[in-house]
Amino acid sequence: MLPRIAAAVLLTGLATLPVQAQSAPPATAPAQDSVAAPYDADLQRLAEILGSLQYLRTICGSKEGQKWRNEMQALIDSEAPSGERRRQIVARFNRGYRGFEQTYRTCTPAADLAIRRYLDEGARIARDITARYAN
Repeated sequence: MLPRIAAAVLLTGLATLPVQAQSAPPATAPAQDSVAAPYDADLQRLAEILGSLQYLRTICGSKEGQKWRNEMQALIDSEAPSGERRRQIVARFNRGYRGFEQTYRTCTPAADLAIRRYLDEGARIARDITARYAN
């Protein structure tokens, strides 16, 4: 399922609240959904980038609202992870968000540079996942 969301992320260019509330897995999730996918490391990195972008773009006045959080939700909806796998993906989004929240209170040239780099890296990861794992 992930290649579809990776393509959507690419099309959008890769959005202010962490997705903490969604960290609990469904009670009836099948056990096999918790098994790691071969692209999980990339997926977790992409989640961290989305969290970072949600915070940084907001403090830099992008007026995108929940864009990056919504991208994260779309990624979770598409991938439908459960158990530990879901927890790890959500934790990485929150880690990206909180890491910059602790460091930046206002937009700076360094924050702008981080945004550009994360947009590039996120697009590259989405392309790579799509190229390797698309059906």
